[in-house]
Amino acid sequence: MIIVATVTGWIVVALHVLFGLAESVGWNQMARRFGYDKEKTETTRSLALNQGAYNAGLAAVLGWALATGQTATVIAMLAYVVAMAVVGAVSVRWTIFVIQGVPATLALVAALLV
Repeated sequence: MIIVATVTGWIVVALHVLFGLAESVGWNQMARRFGYDKEKTETTRSLALNQGAYNAGLAAVLGWALATGQTATVIAMLAYVVAMAVVGAVSVRWTIFVIQGVPATLALVAALLV
């Protein structure tokens, strides 16, 4: 179970690095996927950059916790990801939970069973 917890945890890290990049440097493409026009893309750019920074920071802390064996921090960060995936699913679109919440839930359950 330790291997499953570690691998799924690192998958969550990798996903959040990608989310951070997509929301910061790749915002134009992400905004198009959300169906935003040019004006809405520009209006939301600073919000996306902030969100991308949060995702990158989360990836950094979760990666550090996994690399150094900080189990309590891993569990706390994964619980946070699951909670934010629920918020995203309710407030934006349900697929956010599938993309972010499912991997984090699997990693959280695995971490709790170790």
